[in-house]
Amino acid sequence: MAGFAPDDVDAAPAPGARILVITAKFNGNIVSLLREGALDALRALQAQATVIEVPGALELAVAAAIALDEAEIAGAPYDGVVALGCVIRGETYHFELVANESARALTDLSVSRRLPLGNGVLTVENEAQAIMRADPKQGDKGADAARAAIALVRLKRGVA
Repeated sequence: MAGFAPDDVDAAPAPGARILVITAKFNGNIVSLLREGALDALRALQAQATVIEVPGALELAVAAAIALDEAEIAGAPYDGVVALGCVIRGETYHFELVANESARALTDLSVSRRLPLGNGVLTVENEAQAIMRADPKQGDKGADAARAAIALVRLKRGVA
């Protein structure tokens, strides 16, 4: 996930962009901070956001695929996706599975569909790291994911 300076060209607006924001409910207190930052950034970038929730990080990609297909059928396709979640290391191998497979699935979806996607799934060692990265007043990684998606929307529109 990239970081952006306020005057970065990739932080330029994309008026009217329709962005699907998918959030995981697991570690909801952290994800709510990510969502806050992402939605604030999307508003500042003049994009329209639709938010849906899924149980956890592994469900983000399939939910995106379903929602993208339904929006296309309805004649109101999304221009991009922002995926938000938080995976905190535990005592088992489960952390690696969820972190790796959620990232792989989101990347596969993005590349196969040429889909502008901002991956805002935190993979951290502990809750303190997660809060520092998610909090809009600190790391603001939700906003970074939104800006990454919008940068790709602009590229796809040919305004790079």
